[in-house]
Amino acid sequence: MSKFAFIIHPISAEDIKKSIKPLSILPERILEAITKHIPPFKVSTIRGIRSLTGAETEGWFIAIPFTPRQFLSYPLDFVYKRLIQAGRLAEELGAKIVGLGAFTSVVGDGGITLAQNIDIGVTTGNSYTVVTAVEGAIEAAKLVGIEPKEAITAVVGATGSIGFTSARLLARQVPKMNLIGRNVEKLEKVKETIEKETDCQVEIHTDIREGLKEADIVLTVTSAMEEIIFPEDLKKGAVVCDVARPRDVSKRVEEERRDVLVIEGGVVEVPGNVDFGFDFGFPPRTAYACMAETMILALEDYDRSFTLGKEVTLEQADLIASLAKKHGFKLAGFRSFEKPVLPERIEEVRRLAGR
Repeated sequence: MSKFAFIIHPISAEDIKKSIKPLSILPERILEAITKHIPPFKVSTIRGIRSLTGAETEGWFIAIPFTPRQFLSYPLDFVYKRLIQAGRLAEELGAKIVGLGAFTSVVGDGGITLAQNIDIGVTTGNSYTVVTAVEGAIEAAKLVGIEPKEAITAVVGATGSIGFTSARLLARQVPKMNLIGRNVEKLEKVKETIEKETDCQVEIHTDIREGLKEADIVLTVTSAMEEIIFPEDLKKGAVVCDVARPRDVSKRVEEERRDVLVIEGGVVEVPGNVDFGFDFGFPPRTAYACMAETMILALEDYDRSFTLGKEVTLEQADLIASLAKKHGFKLAGFRSFEKPVLPERIEEVRRLAGR
């Protein structure tokens, strides 16, 4: 049995305050000045993961106590130093592969430098994140009354590696797709690939509002550092899956467009009677897809790096999808702006969209 580790971090200063009560009275800037000097540490032991095949694994959560703002503002060499320290702690604990959570996979080169400085495998988890994002977008669309076989879809950031693979996966299930990006030549190449592989009709757009205005299902995965999708951009009753970090979708969409559903990709059910030893706000036995990818690879005794850098290939996505099915990992709900999507929210979108 191979073991794994997964590197996490707080989403906000409030998360740190909740976890470390003596720090709760401090202003955010002072809190960040303190956590800057705290090295990575083990948060908990993860037990009880049991595959449909009977294989088992266990692992550890390792924390780097930086908020997203800290990851993006500190010098890259300093961030790499912390990541390498976390990777070496994973090695010392006995992990054979380590996964990168949230901004630990966004900053820098997507785990390449980390993999070069430790002796165990590294994965960003982006392959299974792409798979579950597409699965989640399709499933959420059905729940709000959209028939995917009749839907107009859009992929924002389609010329990036993750966007390209997401578009190819999504095109297998829908009749029409708008590819949105800044480079016409690159968009044409993505269009050509999709039209060779599928029967999906493809249009290209460099104007994001124009590309979104008729879209029933939107998948967005750009590398923009600021929000790019706003309430006025979206069709009534649309489903938007935002895979990007930082987010592409403005928080205003949730507040002003109750007839639109925004999800962050799928929540994954983990097989077995898993105990994470730590509450990260999910229902029991569920995890982020990037976490699940690391667990799946450990169950496979996979001790090499898997998804590295900023690329996700179609082959990687198809492989991790098949391994997830083999071991019993599956979609188990949705999250939106860090909160679970409840049945009442689904019904609200259906009602306001007139479905």
